[in-house]
Amino acid sequence: MTQTSQKFDLEERTIKFGENVVLLCRRVKVDFVNRSIIDQLIRSATSIGANYTEANGASSKKDFRNKIYFCKKESQETRYWLRMLTIASPAFKQELLGLKQEAHEFVLIFQKIGASLNR
Repeated sequence: MTQTSQKFDLEERTIKFGENVVLLCRRVKVDFVNRSIIDQLIRSATSIGANYTEANGASSKKDFRNKIYFCKKESQETRYWLRMLTIASPAFKQELLGLKQEAHEFVLIFQKIGASLNR
């Protein structure tokens, strides 16, 4: 597999993740408790794909490294908000656990990419 194909696959994976979070959040009944959680979750989850897309078009290695750092940071934040939504809306626990696992995998992937840039 070429490097371009690998970038595309991760880019598509991050975008699909954001879409899945949005679709799930549309199904959750919004109330006083989970309104802020859902807002924050959608922001951080969709930011992963946006930042990775920007990283692929980075103008320099430093710019790429910064975007990857933000991808990792947003993945960690998303994992947090998914955990909070699991408590606020337990009916969606199984779906949220799957999304939380994907967010965790993104943290590991972006950590590895970032570490490889520092060599």
